[in-house]
Amino acid sequence: MHFSWLDQDRNGDLPLPAYHSEHASGMDIAAAVDGPLVIEPGEIKMVPTGFAVAIPGGYELQVRPRSGLAIKHGITVVNTPGTIDADYRGEVKIGLVNLSRQPFTIRRGERVAQMVLCPVSRALLQVKAVLDRTERQDGGFGHTGR
Repeated sequence: MHFSWLDQDRNGDLPLPAYHSEHASGMDIAAAVDGPLVIEPGEIKMVPTGFAVAIPGGYELQVRPRSGLAIKHGITVVNTPGTIDADYRGEVKIGLVNLSRQPFTIRRGERVAQMVLCPVSRALLQVKAVLDRTERQDGGFGHTGR
């Protein structure tokens, strides 16, 4: 995977996305905000990262919440997991939502999300007049009683 700062002079002070433990599956992403960014309760904000990536074909990057921000402050990725496709070359931006009752301030360089590189399987759809029967059939949410 290739990485590029969109403006090295402006964003070169930020940490690269990085794994923060030996077995971490996600790379933490830092906010490239110019000043404090306040997210009010119930509000959604797009947070710039200052970088773009080139993802190999057959893969995607999934953008996911950081558990500490989600549990302690109610800050999560609004479209979790967000998908960055292999052919996208624009700035990676993180859509965050504040689910708490308190405003939350994001500062430059703060880790706001994580991204996980995942393989992609593409489906080949086939039209059939009748689908195979299953025990569940068309039972909806909660149908199995669990």
